[in-house]
Amino acid sequence: MAKTGAIEPISGALTTQQEALTNPALVYLATLAPTGRRTMGATLSRVAAMLGGSLESIPWHELRYEHVQAIRTKLGETLAPATVNKYLSALRGVMREAWALGLMPSDDYQRVVTVRGVTGQALPAGRALGGGELGAIMAVCAQDPSPAGARDAAIIALAYAGGLRRAELASLTLADLIEDDGETISLQVLGKRHKERLIYLDNGAASAMRDWLTVRGRDAGALFFAGRKGGRMIQGQSMTDQAIRDVVIRRAEAAGVENVSPHDLRRSFVSDLLDAGIDIATVANMAGHTSIETTRRYDRRGERAKQQAARALHVPYSRRNGCKNRH
Repeated sequence: MAKTGAIEPISGALTTQQEALTNPALVYLATLAPTGRRTMGATLSRVAAMLGGSLESIPWHELRYEHVQAIRTKLGETLAPATVNKYLSALRGVMREAWALGLMPSDDYQRVVTVRGVTGQALPAGRALGGGELGAIMAVCAQDPSPAGARDAAIIALAYAGGLRRAELASLTLADLIEDDGETISLQVLGKRHKERLIYLDNGAASAMRDWLTVRGRDAGALFFAGRKGGRMIQGQSMTDQAIRDVVIRRAEAAGVENVSPHDLRRSFVSDLLDAGIDIATVANMAGHTSIETTRRYDRRGERAKQQAARALHVPYSRRNGCKNRH
């Protein structure tokens, strides 16, 4: 395998059932929570394709320092540093399992894990919503008299006021609702790496959830039901994380709010809490972040401050005649 440029296929693909059962990539994925398993599984599948195989067929234990360096170089040609480092994290996890399974010598494992991450920082993805934008989206849900209107309002309220990821929203069940004391609703959420946390809904978010529960009923099962055309619900069938994404985008488009993703609601959750003076350690705990540095990356207040600063600078220039109406 070359150290740079195109990645050459590696030999010795796994063929037997016994080899598949000891595949370090599959063992590594089994240690992750469902959300992380999907993400890292897709990541490793893309690496396997670069190597000329699949997640199940690549002999991961044969990867060596020079192979991982070549993968790092190739990925760095097109991907942001944080994305490349996610790939490297997945590979380190696989190599760790290969060593633990006795498939990789310790010396080779130690050399592989010394491959450094990529430095640099891309512009932050996504954005924070303004209060008027969130209000417009919620108004669209309120104007829909079907069960889907109540469900979607609760999803969007929970995504923003609870800061939930879409996979976390999709996996919630009625049993995760811990308490409703008439003012605050508390729910238990299972996040990445099997980390549980409690979230609390108050004021409008709690009201949206109560309205949905009135429509949904109190039968056990998924908290949010999948839907059909016309706003009808499929009783008991849970939504997928893709369906959660579609709900947010569809309601935002109907409200005339552009470029909104479910994760933008989570970014808004972090930025608005920090803007309200909540300390960053509390916000990190509420968001389910292990490190406050992760929480900092969600903060979009700095971009608003830079926009305001730009408006404070005056350039003495007047538009040319004939140019004003072209844009």
